[in-house]
Amino acid sequence: MSGSIQVLPDTVAAQIAAGEVVERPASAVKELVENALDAGATSITVEIEEGGKKLIRVSDDGQGIEQDELALAFARHATSKLRTVDDLNHILTLGFRGEALASIAAVSRTTIVSRARSEEIGATVQVEGGEMRYARQAGAPAGTVVTVENLFFNTPARLKFLKADSTERRHVMQLVTNYAMAYPNVRFRLIMEGREQFHSPGSGDVADVLVEVFGLETFKEMLEVSPQPPTRPDLPPIEVYGFTSTPNLNRSNRSQIILFVNGRAISDQSLTYAVSQAYHTLIPSGRYPMAVLMVTMQPEEVDVNVHPTKAEVRFRAPEAVFSAVQRAVRRAVVDQAPVPPIGGDPYQNVEEGWRPAPQNRPDPRPLRTMVPGEEQLRMELRSLDPGRFAHQRADYPMPTRPQPQPKPTEIPDSVGRPARPRTLPILRVIGQVGAMYIVAEGPAGLYLIDQHAAHERILYEQFMAQHAAMEPVAQRTLDAATVELSPSSAQRVEEALDLLAHLGFEIEPFGASTFRVRAIPALLADRDPGDVMKMIVQDLESGNEPGEVTLEEKLVRRVCKTAAVKAGQTLSYDEMQGLIRQLERCESPRTCPHGRPTMLHISGEELAKQFGRT
Repeated sequence: MSGSIQVLPDTVAAQIAAGEVVERPASAVKELVENALDAGATSITVEIEEGGKKLIRVSDDGQGIEQDELALAFARHATSKLRTVDDLNHILTLGFRGEALASIAAVSRTTIVSRARSEEIGATVQVEGGEMRYARQAGAPAGTVVTVENLFFNTPARLKFLKADSTERRHVMQLVTNYAMAYPNVRFRLIMEGREQFHSPGSGDVADVLVEVFGLETFKEMLEVSPQPPTRPDLPPIEVYGFTSTPNLNRSNRSQIILFVNGRAISDQSLTYAVSQAYHTLIPSGRYPMAVLMVTMQPEEVDVNVHPTKAEVRFRAPEAVFSAVQRAVRRAVVDQAPVPPIGGDPYQNVEEGWRPAPQNRPDPRPLRTMVPGEEQLRMELRSLDPGRFAHQRADYPMPTRPQPQPKPTEIPDSVGRPARPRTLPILRVIGQVGAMYIVAEGPAGLYLIDQHAAHERILYEQFMAQHAAMEPVAQRTLDAATVELSPSSAQRVEEALDLLAHLGFEIEPFGASTFRVRAIPALLADRDPGDVMKMIVQDLESGNEPGEVTLEEKLVRRVCKTAAVKAGQTLSYDEMQGLIRQLERCESPRTCPHGRPTMLHISGEELAKQFGRT
């Protein structure tokens, strides 16, 4: 459609501009919190309802706004933070565009009540959909309260594309906790749906905030990062400080690498990569550290006027910033992280490689360790073949000295009549290689079976079969375990309580960020409930990318992975044969639930070819 060129009405232009600044409720919270910080607030309270769509309220004790300027604060490009173009080159405040209040008020009903410290009485102004409703005097304490109601009420397309309330709450939680870490001298409170979900002490020590955000146990695995001197005198002064994790504490994605530049939360792939590179050779590939880093430099060295949301910045000397971040983090990790023992068992904890395990050189003698439930398994096998059982037990002498072993896991008892048709040929166990692979012989040649992957497949199909048959899969704990989580993790667990109950967990809230675990899936009955919860939280926090399996499927796989026999665990002949016997009856015996192969097959013809036989 074409027509004459016209100037858009103010209301239409305002809604278009608002789309760049206010993408979701967390965007509005960000702008209001930044205004409060720029006003010198020492206490900030954020309240939201229905994920911020129904209500957002940000209260602060800052310097306030004078009566005769309050209505002007809603005008587009009205700001007290800069005057000239030259001011853009040395911005010291978080906000400066003068777009926040105008953009928010264009797509909501926004009410502001404020009193400047220099005045005895305050004022209130309300704007709805960009139109002024009223402006009058009002009694109020020093500071400002901004209330945003019915966000996106006049832009239904934007409202329709918002995520679920739980997702919007997570974004708000992330934003508030980020600024609490960047400004530890400010007391933050976050109230969602009428409940306080987070508060920071405002002590001025970032360590105190990290304890509130991540929990004490996680903080114990954090290392302090201190500024390092520049490598060359011609480089601009750049300071990097904060905290980063030990190599033992790592995550499956980069979402917990949190960066600030001059107090501003930023998103920068290059600096995130710099943090990851500082751990080169220290953590497994595909795993990423946690870090909260503050980067400070002269305001002339960074351009924050790149995007309306101010989340992206440009550096005048990006290589220098990259180097400063990498060197500071690397120095902290190398100087403070625990030194791993010399030597190592190449098979130790291979499947759980995301968290390095204690390493010791393997003893060349065959060692044998009882696994939970083995006595029952042996009794069943003895009834089938007493002679073979006694002979095999003699083949495994008891160790003369204790050896560190991965925590053994019981192989499920399924030595009776199988319920499913055979999907593999009958296999005969020959032995075990490296405490990782089972060697078996079949009619079609030789099979190498990954004991961990195979056991995962067995447990996964048993777990899903129990679900389909509505059989109980939970195991109540002897004593209810209490688990304390970070506020963001607690939020995710609370949202997933119904799903976790469906999988065999019985969890109930026991405080703002604390839960009581009364039951866990029976497959994990021998595991510490607290450790199980931490692994489950990692899956909840990692979320789902497009094309990935559902969260339920991911959690089921996690349960099975955790319960399965580990690489590095010595198995007896009967345990290996029992495992293979169950694998032969699985619907998909050749891959684990994650899609990795459970076995390699070498045919008789291939063996003959390799040995040069015709």
